[in-house]
Amino acid sequence: FGLLNFALAFTGLFGAIATLGLQGIVVRDIVRDPESARLTLGTAAVLQLIGGLLSFLLILGAIVYLRPDDALARSIVAILGAMMLLKAGEIAVYWFESQVRSKYTVWVQNGVFLVFAAIKVGLILQQAPLIAFVWAMLAEAVVVALILLIVMGWRGLALRSLRVSFGRGVILLRDSWPLIFSAIAVTAYMKIDQLMLGQMIGDEAVGIYSAAARISEIWYFIPVAINASFQPLMVKTREQSASLFLSRLQSVFNLLALFSMAGCIVSAVAAGPIIFYLYGSKYTEAVAVLQIHIWSAIFVFLNNTSWTWYILENKQAIAIKRLFLGLLMNILLNLLLISLCGAVGAAVATLITRAFVAYFGQLLSRETRHLFQMMTIAIFTFGMSEKFAKRCR
Repeated sequence: FGLLNFALAFTGLFGAIATLGLQGIVVRDIVRDPESARLTLGTAAVLQLIGGLLSFLLILGAIVYLRPDDALARSIVAILGAMMLLKAGEIAVYWFESQVRSKYTVWVQNGVFLVFAAIKVGLILQQAPLIAFVWAMLAEAVVVALILLIVMGWRGLALRSLRVSFGRGVILLRDSWPLIFSAIAVTAYMKIDQLMLGQMIGDEAVGIYSAAARISEIWYFIPVAINASFQPLMVKTREQSASLFLSRLQSVFNLLALFSMAGCIVSAVAAGPIIFYLYGSKYTEAVAVLQIHIWSAIFVFLNNTSWTWYILENKQAIAIKRLFLGLLMNILLNLLLISLCGAVGAAVATLITRAFVAYFGQLLSRETRHLFQMMTIAIFTFGMSEKFAKRCR
């Protein structure tokens, strides 16, 4: 389990190169200019195909350098790395988001997930080797990409109607390049703990940490789903009124603060039974990791929402400095705390870093201090309204 999660974290580091930070930009442009949707999506698909190929080659080279004597690790990373070649298929996700039809994405992803969950149960019953589960993960990604593209064509936007333009590609990359670097930084500071655990202590420590992180991160679909659904409305609202946009952004902050804190309290209190029933007694060490790691969800939820403001205000470059500061902080904290406390130290480093990047780091720039104030209202009123927070004060 530790080796598998090490490989997933390792390949995940290169995912930002494959997607080129295009998701928010593509959705924004389609909402603003629906007539150019075919040109925007077709160009984005080609760009992500190129980015996926580059990412895959970097993955192969990096794992050979990092683990030259571990043939199994290299094989697993190579198979999982092939998923980068499928990133071009995510244009279907962008299309459904722009049309506020994310239900199709959910249906496809969940339906395929259930099928392959059954397949993995069969592999467990057959005592299949680890590599078989890795192939199943790749197959699942292929099936999801193909079905999403088919459904996109079925709902009115066929692949053959897409167009590609060099000029459009330049414009997309010009707007997305800050997001590429920020996504690399975000992915790195979210995954570096597992990589450093694997290299400093061993794959078993990665397994303990990953058991807790999987439960903690299961909540992360909530901000992704909510923000994806709200983004088209937020784009239109920003074009109409800046004050109304901020008011609605505060409402989203409030909603996600409420969800995240409720999930954190439940998970922290029930950490022991959750770990025991899901993983067994061998994973007892993961209880303390979960009780610490789960609180970082609050900052993940709020950070995901803040990107709506950064994208619509074209202030992505401000976030890059903070993200790279967070990455440096995470590396230094992991070097210190992993050596002292192992997996628990990695959880503490993660919590501190995510709090800085998403919340306290907003104070570093005058232009983003209002985001700190909005997040503070959401956190300390437990997701209640700004008006109620002022009344309490």
